[in-house]
Amino acid sequence: MNRSHIPGILAMAAIVVASNILVQFLFGQWLTLGAFTYPFAFLVTDVMNRVYGAASARRVVFAGFVVGVACSLIGTQISGDFGPLVTLRVALASGTAFLVAQMLDVAIFSALREGKWWRAPLASTLVGSAADTALFFSIAFSLQLGWIDPANDVAWANEHLPLLGAGPMVPLWVSLGTADWLVKLGLAIVALIPFRLIVAQMLTRRGAA
Repeated sequence: MNRSHIPGILAMAAIVVASNILVQFLFGQWLTLGAFTYPFAFLVTDVMNRVYGAASARRVVFAGFVVGVACSLIGTQISGDFGPLVTLRVALASGTAFLVAQMLDVAIFSALREGKWWRAPLASTLVGSAADTALFFSIAFSLQLGWIDPANDVAWANEHLPLLGAGPMVPLWVSLGTADWLVKLGLAIVALIPFRLIVAQMLTRRGAA
């Protein structure tokens, strides 16, 4: 492992750990605090991709995946009011969504890297975050995938309610996923500013080294 990858790995690990902790705390009716920290994983991946290339970005993603798996394993051993903090379905959903979404982000960024500076990070993050949300919430809570963990009761997540309290009737998990994706959408745009600044600073340091 190149020493230059260490800051990216540490940043990714910190985001994954923080998100796994903050997901236990509700924010309003549809979100948890983890929804506001996890999207910055895409920022870390994109910065590493821009500065060091796709191979380096994938190494950082894999490090984040390993940390995420460790957090899930720990969570399965901690009991909350309704059983383990992390169920098999949630652990599988989290790991699958993270790995697929981040690798998709790397691939899209690499394909668009020669365009305008904002195009690659914005497009890759929007597509990656949409895949992340769709995979996580469907694997974790959809009734159609109940065979993954039959003992885990997800009936609460499938109660039909108005979408985000005002739209058509949908399972609760669809509203949760929609709210999560809207936060990711907003943060993808906001993250363009630190992306630009961090990349410029890192490239300057590389040039001076």
